[in-house]
Amino acid sequence: MSLYRFEQSFSADPTLSKRLFALLDTVFSDFGFDINSLANAAKELGAPWETASTPFIRFHNDIAIAHVGVLEIPLLIMGESMTVGGIHAVATHPEYRRRGYYREIMTEVLDYCDRHYKTLVLTTSQPELYEPFGFRVVEEHKFVAQCEVKGSSDRLRLLNLSDSNDIKILHRLVETRTPVSNVVGVLPQQEKALFFVNEASRPLCYAEDLDVIFCMEITDTQLQLFDVVGATIPTLDALLARIPQPTEEIIVYFSPDHLNATFQAIPHVLDEAFLMVRGKFAAEGKEFMLPRSARC
Repeated sequence: MSLYRFEQSFSADPTLSKRLFALLDTVFSDFGFDINSLANAAKELGAPWETASTPFIRFHNDIAIAHVGVLEIPLLIMGESMTVGGIHAVATHPEYRRRGYYREIMTEVLDYCDRHYKTLVLTTSQPELYEPFGFRVVEEHKFVAQCEVKGSSDRLRLLNLSDSNDIKILHRLVETRTPVSNVVGVLPQQEKALFFVNEASRPLCYAEDLDVIFCMEITDTQLQLFDVVGATIPTLDALLARIPQPTEEIIVYFSPDHLNATFQAIPHVLDEAFLMVRGKFAAEGKEFMLPRSARC
């Protein structure tokens, strides 16, 4: 018999996913997030959300009215490999709020997580909701450098996620990746749903000669780099040599200790979502950012 009242199993209940995403769509659509579409896209790429997340759900008349999800994130933190628990998709139906359901589920979730993980992480624009449960905000940084790139290279291309060969490249590199940083980096991921939900709808630039994917965006002459996925991490110079357009500034959203370049670290809240931690976190007080691909 399970120790937990709210822990559910997607594999045991084929209707559970539909009922859960009905709740998540109701709650998150007001914030501009189409959770269902992102999860479906990950599933189509061969990484269903249901294999990565353990849902804790409260029901009323067979309708999901409150949920807290738990997933595992393999990280390298200050050179130490560890699996942290990720708290995500926290939601209560608007008609059932202020009845204690969120606190009830979170209490059970933390009991479950304390048995499995030394560290929990989440990102949120409302840290006050999690502070009563022992979570604390941990400061993050972005890293800024000036550069002079004229641009003309054709050694980058966008992955085409309608192409089976490109999908194979994406799976292989996520499964065999080197952590982008020794301070805080993501380890190889067998469960790829979190990466796909966060990144598959965004530009994924592939350098075939390096066999590396860059999660990046270029606006005017500014390059924003969110993650590097490959068996080796190339230097900043190697990346800039492959940029196809003029670039004057680069902003890196992870610790750039592998990029062999000098950056200015600036405190930053990515996408207005604070990183919160419960338990041990060896990088606390260091200059780092949890890569976007591993945020939940």
